[in-house]
Amino acid sequence: LRPTTIKKMTTTTKPESESKGGSSIIPNAITFFAGASYGLITVIIGQPLDTIKTRMQGLALSSSSSSSSASASALASSSQSQKSALFVLHELYGTEGLRGLYRGGLPLLVGGSFMRSAQFGVSAEARGFLERNNVPKYKLLGTINSNVLVAGIAGGVGRAVVEIPTDFFKIRRQVQLDSNKKLTWNVVRTQILDGSLVTMIRNTILFASFIVYVDLSKQACGAGLVPSVLCTTNGDGLTPFAKGAVCSNMAWLTCWPMDVIKTQRQSGNYEASATAVTLLADNWKSGRLFRGLLPGLLRSTIANGSSMVVYESVQSEMSNYFGVQRKDMM
Repeated sequence: LRPTTIKKMTTTTKPESESKGGSSIIPNAITFFAGASYGLITVIIGQPLDTIKTRMQGLALSSSSSSSSASASALASSSQSQKSALFVLHELYGTEGLRGLYRGGLPLLVGGSFMRSAQFGVSAEARGFLERNNVPKYKLLGTINSNVLVAGIAGGVGRAVVEIPTDFFKIRRQVQLDSNKKLTWNVVRTQILDGSLVTMIRNTILFASFIVYVDLSKQACGAGLVPSVLCTTNGDGLTPFAKGAVCSNMAWLTCWPMDVIKTQRQSGNYEASATAVTLLADNWKSGRLFRGLLPGLLRSTIANGSSMVVYESVQSEMSNYFGVQRKDMM
């Protein structure tokens, strides 16, 4: 009798409370868990291409590191910085095998799960907060929901808090010319926060634009502007793979120059005095603002598309199991 009563309460009262924007631990926990599964799959599938992309971005240009005190490693890597994605792939795989392509995978395997968990969970909670407090919604440029944008910004900040330290270790491993070189405690202590500001800006733009593109894709599918093969059966949005691949790629294109600068600031291959503005100018002059774009977008298509399929599956299955309404923004 007792389990039956509980089930009835779940199916009748829960949706009502959720429709009023009430907060719930279980839906938010599901979103965090689904986000963690997204991050895990992204690393497993996308790390080799991410290593190629990061190596292309982070190996130094002589013009950016050729002051009188430039390090030997920076100068040695300047010739490496012009190599193509295929050359980097051949070089890494030829010398280190598959292990070389998964450089920096361990910190991201842990941090990536928390990072995606934070971005999806924080954005969902932020949007719930706005709705519970009846914050007015505005249509920016006639199409962009202001609450969606604010929630996306919150998710990007949440992601950055986790990503700043974990990406420091990931990037340092990926761009090292000597794979046996170890990070010293003094380097970690003094440089782990390098590029924090540009990472925060990049993540804010990246995830906010991703959430906005997801919302716009729902509007486009509903209006019949998207081929039916890319839309769900009820036509209310993109299929999980298309959503992860298309919206992620558009988000990356929105902030790619900032990703290049972020990688260079965290790589250790550039002078500590080289600010984000200086690096931006140097990369503009050398035509490197979109360095690593091809492997980056290929990785985003495969990894984010596949990860979104897993995310949607985890979200739906767990929400149905616990009998709760989804609280995420997907």
